[in-house]
Amino acid sequence: MYEVNVEAGFSSGHYLRNYHGRCENPHGHNYKVRVTLMGRELDGTGLLLDFKMLKEVLRPVVDRIDHQMLNDLEPFTTLNPSAENIARYFFDQTNEQLAEMTGGRVRVKDCTIWETDTTSATYYE
Repeated sequence: MYEVNVEAGFSSGHYLRNYHGRCENPHGHNYKVRVTLMGRELDGTGLLLDFKMLKEVLRPVVDRIDHQMLNDLEPFTTLNPSAENIARYFFDQTNEQLAEMTGGRVRVKDCTIWETDTTSATYYE
């Protein structure tokens, strides 16, 4: 099995519904996201997926939420924009694009979101 990773950063605001504490108020984070891909077969060049292509897959997902209030964007209008749910969002969005691009040869293994340098959440199936 092969794995490759790519990381990106973005800044967004959010607040947590049904939470009693400071995070129930609007606030922002400088997030970091890491997407790890996996697959059993390399392409004809000997790559699981060109890092350039992986960055191109990740870029529209980041651009959609960068410098936005997450609570105003689907699916976070009803889904709490916790680090856990943001990790799942990146997992799902990236996996969908990869399925089309690679015919299922490459898939997302996991996705980690850092809200701060010392706090993160990971989603995997």
